[in-house]
Amino acid sequence: MSDFVSNFWHLYVAGITLVSIVACLLLLWFSGKAKAMTAQDNTTGHVWDGDLREMNNPLPRWWVGLFVITIVFSLFYLALYPGAGRLAGQLGWSSASQYDAEVAKGKAEVAPLFAKFLGMPAEDLSKDPQALAIGESLFMNNCAQCHGSDARGSKGFPNLTDADWLYGGTTDAIKTSLLQGRAGNMPPMAASVGTPEDVRNLAHYVLSMSGSPHDSLRAQLGKSKYGACAACHGMDGKGNFALGAPNLTDAIWLHGWGENAIVSIITQGKVNQMPAQADKLTEGQIHVLASYVWGLSNKPISSVAVSPAK
Repeated sequence: MSDFVSNFWHLYVAGITLVSIVACLLLLWFSGKAKAMTAQDNTTGHVWDGDLREMNNPLPRWWVGLFVITIVFSLFYLALYPGAGRLAGQLGWSSASQYDAEVAKGKAEVAPLFAKFLGMPAEDLSKDPQALAIGESLFMNNCAQCHGSDARGSKGFPNLTDADWLYGGTTDAIKTSLLQGRAGNMPPMAASVGTPEDVRNLAHYVLSMSGSPHDSLRAQLGKSKYGACAACHGMDGKGNFALGAPNLTDAIWLHGWGENAIVSIITQGKVNQMPAQADKLTEGQIHVLASYVWGLSNKPISSVAVSPAK
């Protein structure tokens, strides 16, 4: 891979660019100097449809002039703007700097609006039509790629519309997740549990904690092995917000349900990454987005559909 980021490719691209411009100029010059074999009537001798003859007239001067202007313009462009390899150009322009400037301008224009929202509690923002519209837009642009456009998530991506939270469902906890991101890490625990049979027994005990279908005999045998999990999930299996350890007593499964899924997680572990948004969003945007997400799981019971198990 290092071959594709070496200094050679910068020179290669710059060389191709400049050689192409010079080649266009030479082509124009040679085409003006070259003389085609013509008959006495100034035709090339090519005839189509019986009477259509190709004349040998020189290129129009206006066309040649435009061609030359194009070549000259390209040289000035390469001197001012990036185009020849890694050369930045005299103006120092870049698409990244233009994007940053436009984003900064946009944030400055909406700063007064978000300043108003910062003074409002999440409960009020979650009912404000304007804040809801902005929050939904922020969610679609920054969160829907993982959590889905309906915020119900999918396997490996949490559902944000239920009351099940890995790190807590308060607005402060949601803001922390947005600002700093989250790095969930379930280490492989098979070696601490024992034999493969012990792992299977433990999986059935975990299933029994949520009342899910399980083998009661295996669950009884696996109960003594649960100590390896209690440090994170708690002796009661209700999880730990500080560690992001899931609640094992509900019927919500983030990474799949059943003996095979649980055995796989115990054996191989699991790592989940929630990227930080602090560099992308302003404080006001984080506040509105956190309030919007908080409102998704704090709607009246009658308006919340039953969510499928994760």
